[in-house]
Amino acid sequence: MSSPEIEQSLKLYIVLSRAHKAINEVTNQFFQEQGLNPTEFAVLELLYHKGRQPLQQIGNKILLASGSITYVIDKLEKRGYLERLACPSDRRVTYAEISEKGKAFMTEIFPVHEKKLHELMDALNPTEKETAIQLLKKLGLSIKDLSY
Repeated sequence: MSSPEIEQSLKLYIVLSRAHKAINEVTNQFFQEQGLNPTEFAVLELLYHKGRQPLQQIGNKILLASGSITYVIDKLEKRGYLERLACPSDRRVTYAEISEKGKAFMTEIFPVHEKKLHELMDALNPTEKETAIQLLKKLGLSIKDLSY
């Protein structure tokens, strides 16, 4: 049943998984040092870069189940990093918006995060990075098109 192509696919999966794990371990350690978990950082980063977001859409944008978003938003709100705002035109919609304290926090830590990611990716030269981006994008999009 096994063929060289199948074995190569399995090897690619293992290599991708190990690279992802190694990157996550370093970034998660950084988030932890900042008093955040990866999901909290993802929410803050979304609001920091994209501005006010409806709570109902945050989960999809950071790939998190909607039930968990309320818990994360509550924690960040208690720490003063974001605020909930009611939509004036639709009472069913509540927005999350990064607070001044959250902006100051992200302004301080995001450049450090960027630098760490750059250092992690520095094993590849710019051409290799671009090739990896294109290939992984192609892979991800092709998987979305498959129906299992």
